[in-house]
Amino acid sequence: MYSTCIFCHAALGANDAIEHFPVGSRLAFDAAQGRLWVICGNCARWNLSPLDERWEAIDDAERVFRRTRLRVTTDNIGLARLPDGTQLVRIGEPLRPEFAAWRYGTRFARRRLNTAIVVGSAAAAAVLTGIVAGPLLAPALAAGAISIVAVPGITSAMGVPPLVAALAARDYLRYDRVIARFKRGRRVLTVRARHVRDAEFHMVGEHPTLRLPHDGGWAYCDGAEALHMARVLLVGANRFGASAAGVHRAVSRIEAAGDASSFLRDASRAVEWREGRVMSVLNGMRHLGALHLAPVEALALEMAMHEESERRALEGELRLLADAWRDAEEIAAIADGLLPPAGFEQLRAMRPSEG
Repeated sequence: MYSTCIFCHAALGANDAIEHFPVGSRLAFDAAQGRLWVICGNCARWNLSPLDERWEAIDDAERVFRRTRLRVTTDNIGLARLPDGTQLVRIGEPLRPEFAAWRYGTRFARRRLNTAIVVGSAAAAAVLTGIVAGPLLAPALAAGAISIVAVPGITSAMGVPPLVAALAARDYLRYDRVIARFKRGRRVLTVRARHVRDAEFHMVGEHPTLRLPHDGGWAYCDGAEALHMARVLLVGANRFGASAAGVHRAVSRIEAAGDASSFLRDASRAVEWREGRVMSVLNGMRHLGALHLAPVEALALEMAMHEESERRALEGELRLLADAWRDAEEIAAIADGLLPPAGFEQLRAMRPSEG
């Protein structure tokens, strides 16, 4: 394989990520068509690799692409950034279901484990404190329930301490826990768990808006700021994580909508529909939480917002890549067409079998 661009003669660089193709720091591949290009960092032209060097490298690239967390896709173009700086451009159908389940499953499982550890430690501490200090403080605080309400910080170590501590912790997590603090100009908006339920996220076409209650009243924001703030709120609301089954259900919701952008619009319409009084009984049955969403919808919306933020950040780059790919595909079709059909099929048959 050549190591310089055939168009401008600049060095193509190297990578350590693709074992069978170490040339180039930015590679593009189309597994269905059997194409592999090296994208020149100097002129941005796509250099088609020789046929006999593609197959194992394409398999390597596909495998690495699937394992990469930092990636974004459109209908037929995907971009992944590897830890060593190598960039992979994948041509083909997006890999949402298996990728989303893998990417977010680990994240939500870790949150769930961390929550279990914290809750278990708190419960053990409450029980131990009650056993040691309860008999000493109980006579002095004979008021019982009255003093529990009046001084919860003190009475958590007396009387029925494990139960009181558990109830106090539950109420704190549900209502008073600080979810986020946002700086807007000279003001800092403090948003607690009780505020997130009443926050209103809407999509007007492709334009997101957010009405957000906080300690000082209400705030309104739109555009990229609304998307960012809503995503932070959902991370806080979903801090308890989810099981693998829960992640799968959330991914299925996004798949049913078509893509992340479509799910954002669907979720926005669902919120508008539920805000009316007529649906209040059904809303109670749904156990709605953050942003008037059911737990599985909140998980799906966090995923969708994360992908939407990445898509918007790389939208211009992906558009340029799509245009460059179409030009490169025409050249590749001509180049591969110069090889006799029998020879091309023979090389394709030599491709290592998958699995």
